[in-house]
Amino acid sequence: MHTTYQPGTETETQAWEAVNRVVFPLSDQDLVLPLYAIEWTRPHLTDDVFNPRLDMESMQFGSMNGKAVRHLLNESIERHADTAASDVFTVDSRHAMTVLAGRHVSLCTFFNAFPASYWKRWTNISSVRFSAKVRGKGEIALYKSSGRGLFSALDTIRVDTTRDDAAAAGALFGNAAPDDAAPGSAAQAGFSDDANPAGFETVETVLPMSGLIDGGYFWFDAKASNDSTLQFEDAQWSVPRREKMAASAGSSDTGTAKSIGSANTTLSIAITTFNRAKYCLRQLQTIAHEPALVARLDTIYCTDQGTDLVRDLPGFEQTAQELGSQLTYLRQTNMGGSAGFSRGMYETLKAGTSSYTLLLDDDAISEPEAILRAVQFADYAKQPTIVGGGMLHLDNRTVLYTQGERFDAASVWMKPSQGLDYNHDFARFPLRDSPERHRRIDSDFNGWWMCLIPTAIMKEIGLSMPFFIKFDDTEYALRAAEHGYRTVCLPGVAVWHQAWHDKDPSRTWEWYFFQRNRWICGLLHCPKPSRRLAYEMLYSDINVGLKLVYSALHLQHMGLRDILRGPQYILDSMPGKMAEVRQERQSFDDTTLIADVDELPAPAREFTIPGTPTTSKAIKKSGLKAIVKALTSRGSGVKDVRPDVAVPADQAIWRSFVGVNSALVTSPDGSTAAWCKRDSTLFRRQLREGLRMSRTLLKHWDQLSREYREADIASVDAWGKVFKEQTITD
Repeated sequence: MHTTYQPGTETETQAWEAVNRVVFPLSDQDLVLPLYAIEWTRPHLTDDVFNPRLDMESMQFGSMNGKAVRHLLNESIERHADTAASDVFTVDSRHAMTVLAGRHVSLCTFFNAFPASYWKRWTNISSVRFSAKVRGKGEIALYKSSGRGLFSALDTIRVDTTRDDAAAAGALFGNAAPDDAAPGSAAQAGFSDDANPAGFETVETVLPMSGLIDGGYFWFDAKASNDSTLQFEDAQWSVPRREKMAASAGSSDTGTAKSIGSANTTLSIAITTFNRAKYCLRQLQTIAHEPALVARLDTIYCTDQGTDLVRDLPGFEQTAQELGSQLTYLRQTNMGGSAGFSRGMYETLKAGTSSYTLLLDDDAISEPEAILRAVQFADYAKQPTIVGGGMLHLDNRTVLYTQGERFDAASVWMKPSQGLDYNHDFARFPLRDSPERHRRIDSDFNGWWMCLIPTAIMKEIGLSMPFFIKFDDTEYALRAAEHGYRTVCLPGVAVWHQAWHDKDPSRTWEWYFFQRNRWICGLLHCPKPSRRLAYEMLYSDINVGLKLVYSALHLQHMGLRDILRGPQYILDSMPGKMAEVRQERQSFDDTTLIADVDELPAPAREFTIPGTPTTSKAIKKSGLKAIVKALTSRGSGVKDVRPDVAVPADQAIWRSFVGVNSALVTSPDGSTAAWCKRDSTLFRRQLREGLRMSRTLLKHWDQLSREYREADIASVDAWGKVFKEQTITD
């Protein structure tokens, strides 16, 4: 066994718990492998990593000479790691890899780098142990990054299991290493084939948690010698078990005052589904087939709110038998995701055996190891902490939608943390080559595509707001923060989920809930409304109006009226509200969806992208002109016999409708189109109504804010009454 201990770390007798096991995909490798392992390439860091002042200066293109242009171009030409890497390594199993002779692989990837800075910030962990079983010849090199993305070597473990038995016996039985032997050198290594009959030998090293305040990861690279492959398996990052903070459910120790060592925690999983039976069954099967996860599982609460029932699918009975008492299948009327997830949270509290509830979307594809990582991170957190995961695109599997978001109270809207862009592609820009991604990214909330909530928090602050859908996850995290509980979106934890680019809520019944719940969230967590908030209300009306989506205007105002009715109305109306909303919008032209465009007259002209690229100042000026024109226009497409133009989904923005009286607009998913018709009189009437209602809301903001804050509509008791009335028994 190779063992390297850094000064000041735990002794050899320290008990460790593996919290990040290195894993590899066994299916869809061509789609997801860059998230797990990549070919090693020589690092290249651009000027901005070394010189933060560059972020302060705008580019002066007019003053650039040829040399400066060449420098700019050269800085942008980087050879990123080969993320295909079929001739570099092979995946042997879920936990094993072979590096081919003469090749070099890096595990500085989304799923396999250890997020050390997050453990430094949110836990009391003082050191981390890396261990792995190895066979062949080569070396394992361990690295640490800083918040700036700069790398430093920590240790190099040389591996050679091809030597003869005599050398192995000498290493095992007494050839003591000199005190000054280099870490990882052959002189410091000792191996035992008896412990690993298959010929694998164990290596390990302990790393201190230092230099990680702003950010940073630990990871390892594996390099095979020119004349031999290098295999490794069961690589893992472990932490001292005695520093665990969480107590198992039912324990009197809250975990906030002292570490509690070996306490075992368990989780329940809440999955809610509405007519996505096949996806939901796949989720259940994924969990059932992961032994390590099943060992920590109390119960999956599968709340079916649909008519296409999961239990009716072939394969459900077998999965139910495999899970046994670890699956509870519930049926209730459709009350949206907030009611479905709240049902799982409610049942978890009622059972009283789980330390956590994991909220998990039915149509997400899970990485089971990520669920375990979330639980184990929560176990070691200094205080009860909501642990969320990122969202990877289901149709572009290496693209991360977000790794943490902030809530802007002024606009009651969200934005990415640290100014990082949404939709980062790890196939094009691996973690290793993305220094900005090494900074610790703090969050205000996490989407409920995957989110672990401690039972202790649910007991104190209640369940989800009865929002049906939209803003329930944001509001819950903000409520938790007001009680002193933070949300951490942990790297290496994520699910694959359908991205938002094929959805436009403003063209569906969902817009009512989107806007209504947004402003309720503002009432709950923004006691002093800002001028920006008033602007956002007006902008919401104008934006959909310019796009001729008058049904969305109607739904926004319907939401404002319902907010003014008070919090109890929001709770009481939830079971039937979706049906009411769908009925309310049916009278508008933009809600009639056509699957076959030949059913309509052909548009008068083809669509062309209007104008040419221009400055942001000019765009704002054009937008103001478009607003004035829409407000003063007498134009109408109500009686048009054919659309003026067909607008594709990706161009369905305000500028595409300037000077257009009617348009055939494709839906974001490309399955239908709507014939949207200008009605200037209706638009002006709706806009006046929106202004009136917004003024009323802002005028009574203090009173309404107090009413919503003091209401009991998210309590366990309030939800219990709803579930008693809406549960379906058959």
